[in-house]
Amino acid sequence: MKMKLALAAAAAALVGQAVADVDPIVIKGSKFFYSSNNTQFYIRGVAYQQDYSTNSTSSTSDTDYKDPLSDSTACKRDVPILQDLNTNTIRVYAIDPTADHKECMSLLADAGIYVIADLSDPSDSINRNDPRWETALYTRYTSVVDEMAGYANTLGFFAGNEVSNTVATTDASAFVKAAVRDMKAYIKSKNYRSGLGVGYATNDDKSIREAMADYFNCGDEEDGIDFWGYNIYSWCGDSSYSASGYEDRTEEFKDYSVPVFFAEYGCNEVTPRKFTEIDALFGSQMNDVWSGGIVYMYFQEANDYGLVSVVDSTSVSKLADYSYYSSQINAVSATGTNKASYTPTNTALQSCPPVSSGTWLATASPLPPSPNTDLCSCMDAANACVVDSSVKSADYADLFSVVCGMTECTGVSANGTTGSYGAYGVCQPKQQLNWALNKYYSEQGAASACDFSGSASTTSTNNPTGTCSSMMSQAGTAGTGTVTATGSGSGSAASETGSSGAGRLQVGGAGVAVAVLGVLL
Repeated sequence: MKMKLALAAAAAALVGQAVADVDPIVIKGSKFFYSSNNTQFYIRGVAYQQDYSTNSTSSTSDTDYKDPLSDSTACKRDVPILQDLNTNTIRVYAIDPTADHKECMSLLADAGIYVIADLSDPSDSINRNDPRWETALYTRYTSVVDEMAGYANTLGFFAGNEVSNTVATTDASAFVKAAVRDMKAYIKSKNYRSGLGVGYATNDDKSIREAMADYFNCGDEEDGIDFWGYNIYSWCGDSSYSASGYEDRTEEFKDYSVPVFFAEYGCNEVTPRKFTEIDALFGSQMNDVWSGGIVYMYFQEANDYGLVSVVDSTSVSKLADYSYYSSQINAVSATGTNKASYTPTNTALQSCPPVSSGTWLATASPLPPSPNTDLCSCMDAANACVVDSSVKSADYADLFSVVCGMTECTGVSANGTTGSYGAYGVCQPKQQLNWALNKYYSEQGAASACDFSGSASTTSTNNPTGTCSSMMSQAGTAGTGTVTATGSGSGSAASETGSSGAGRLQVGGAGVAVAVLGVLL
């Protein structure tokens, strides 16, 4: 027994030591470097997650995803294979921040493999069709940061993936940029490692790609991305540097002030994939601008992008793409720039794209406010008229439509195009509905005003004092004021959860667009 305990203790110590000893990656100018020496870091990455749709689609309540960093058996199976593929980075699209990731992160660290983690999951992400940046999302994002920040082989985070993918959905970028701003501020406030970056992964849509890159790298540096990921599938079969558009993309990013890399690549219109783009990506034509890329993807799924097919928990079958990719990625020899002698010259930020119908719909300033759970809790506790407990969450949207046709609901609005944000637009849907019901009730001054055919009822309240009083006073009765006072901190209520599905309703005489959830988890 003593021998077993000793071995277990030694193994635990080795796990902690392996994670601690890996050399963190830092950003200088538009390049990544190993922190302890002057060597430039190029991403030789693989997307590593089973059964997961990477796009930020419309509302979903699907929370069934496999956290790839909590499955130590799979990590033991796959890390040696990733090593064989000369991998130094994996991208994971969703993790469970409450799970144990120590063993997988240790195995990866031992193999010299870093992790870029998306902050969202299938049920908690910014929805391109009805964007919002609110307390439940803030809690989800910060919980992932908290879980991953302690690992030296965490390279950084994506605050969104292809959220805006058409001109019509570019208003959503205002909310993603607010998330970038707040996660950068959160990392700083928690005194986490300064090299941890927050970025965004964009799609390659010709109508918005330049405006997207400009928007996330304009204005205040504190609000902008630390790195830019590009999901690009334009090199198909035996294409070329010019025909694929790689030459044009390289020209577009040659003066970009932060690192850029392919967050996904690997067109499968021609199979097997021979990955001839790797020679260009890591070659002299591109490696001064691009910091490598992440091939899509490790696991074979229905979309037919896999390098391997899972046989069982301890074995995989290597597919035809595997051999071609291995041959190309193991031939990479880019050495890059010496950190000590590197003085960034491309430090200027981009010009913010102007709002214009048909081209770009996200205003650069102001961005959505930071979610404030204390404000929302204070407001909710002060509501004397609230939604009745008999009302199903699926019916909240209908009740919203009714009450906001009877009173002005700008206080819960969120509009990325005009930059108009109600103080309570960051709150949860039930809290927002309670606010709207109570606002109408207070305006009418009659008990019958809190009924709505049995959908609302009166309740006891807490009169706001101290910080609550200050915040609500700044918000104002209409909820349109700017709240600068804070309580215990934005997003402090870690128990909040929410869904990505929100429905915009045209309400009130002015037709204000109000972000409300049709479903509350």
